[in-house]
This record gives sequence, C-alpha cells and structure tokens, in this order.
Amino acid sequence: MDFKDLAVQDFYPDDVSYCYGCGRLNDHGHHLRSYSEGDETVAHFIPEPYHTAIPGYVYGGLIASIIDCHGTGTAAIAAFKKENRSYDSMPPFRFVTAHLEVDYLKPTPLGVELELRGKVIEQKGKKVITEITVSANGEVTARGKVVAVQMPETMKK
Repeated sequence: MDFKDLAVQDFYPDDVSYCYGCGRLNDHGHHLRSYSEGDETVAHFIPEPYHTAIPGYVYGGLIASIIDCHGTGTAAIAAFKKENRSYDSMPPFRFVTAHLEVDYLKPTPLGVELELRGKVIEQKGKKVITEITVSANGEVTARGKVVAVQMPETMKK
C-alpha cells in the first residue's frame, strides 16, 4: 500500500473530524495534514500573522498544537502501516494525546512555511509514542514528544 500521497486526517470519520488542529470539518481550524514519507511523516503549515507571540515570531501555543496533531496523525499512520491497511479501511484508527512534551529550541519566525517531521519511537498495543520536529528555513526550532492512544469509544458520538 502506497501511503505517500494521502493525508491520514482526510480519512478520519466525520464524527471525529472537528479537531482545531487537524479536523477537516472545523471551519476555523488549522487543517494540518500528515503524510507518510518513508520511515517518517511530514506536514507543512504556514502560520498566519495572528499566530504572533511577539512581532516576527510564532506563538508557542501554536507550535504545541501542530506538534500535538502531527503526533496523533503519525500514530494513526503507524497503526495503518502496521496492519498494512488503507486509511479508508474499517475500523478506523483515531488517536488522542495522553501526554505532550515540547522543547522550544529557538524562536520560530513568522512568514515562512514550517515543516513538521515525525517518527515513531514506540508502538505497543493501543499506544504510539512519536517524536516530532518543527523546522523553519531548514533549522529545527522545536521538538516534541507525543504519547498517543487510540481514541476511547466513550469519546465517539
């Protein structure tokens, strides 16, 4: 199965596609999209001027948000790959964050496309631990660790 040209979030069921960071059905959200690229995942995001912390630099909460969503997207991609299943197969994989760590390594500039890269650190049962980097102009500005767990049935409509 070739996952490269498909964003996993585009296949999340409608009832769990409202996330502010990656939900395709949230009109006000970021609409982050995570793609498989070999042993890594990749996403791109261009911060808007209103994502300002101080003039010229991105607000840290935005960085945490996109790390969070790319981490859970990376977990979903890993689950589908592990079972050699397509994103539209049933039952769907949808992950939520159990733990998030973010290290801000240097200020992240506004006005440039950010690249997020993800890799799986551990995959065991319904838990996937991912490491995500955020780069601007080719320099890593933030790094995060996301402990993602499969969404409990009680969270679904």
